[in-house]
Amino acid sequence: MSLSMESDMNVSDTQTMEFPRFGTCTYSETDVIRFPWGIPGFPNLRRWLALNVDENNSFVWLQSLDDLNVALPTMDPYYVFEDYDPKLPGYAAAALDIESPTDFAMLCVVVVTENAEEMTMNLFAPIVINLRTHTGRQIVLENSGFSVRQSIPRKPVSPAIEAEPAS
Repeated sequence: MSLSMESDMNVSDTQTMEFPRFGTCTYSETDVIRFPWGIPGFPNLRRWLALNVDENNSFVWLQSLDDLNVALPTMDPYYVFEDYDPKLPGYAAAALDIESPTDFAMLCVVVVTENAEEMTMNLFAPIVINLRTHTGRQIVLENSGFSVRQSIPRKPVSPAIEAEPAS
């Protein structure tokens, strides 16, 4: 689910935009993810791109094409919470035309506190994207017990990559 800068896109199908956060990006209309119902908090923003940034490839940024100043940091919830097991309501699968588990990807919005001391993930309302149709929707998991602000544990630094003490 990432924008590939080196794809075999037909030049006539590509567009180039300057994003305030990410700089110049070239993409194809087939890369656009449509949110027909909007996203809570952004009901009028319907066209988005999923971008990976080299500096931190664990994040997938949802960049709005309708308001270039809006980009949401998201992450694959299974990357952090291996036991995450949401039950999608039937309406979600029907609305997004999901026929099998391989049809979709799930992302969760990440919030970083102002001083960057804590990051939380919204496990209660994941963003579900149909990979066949490039249609997405944020889904509320009713009666799930998942949190809107689940703390993301900091990964310990491996001793092999810690800095050597100065001599």
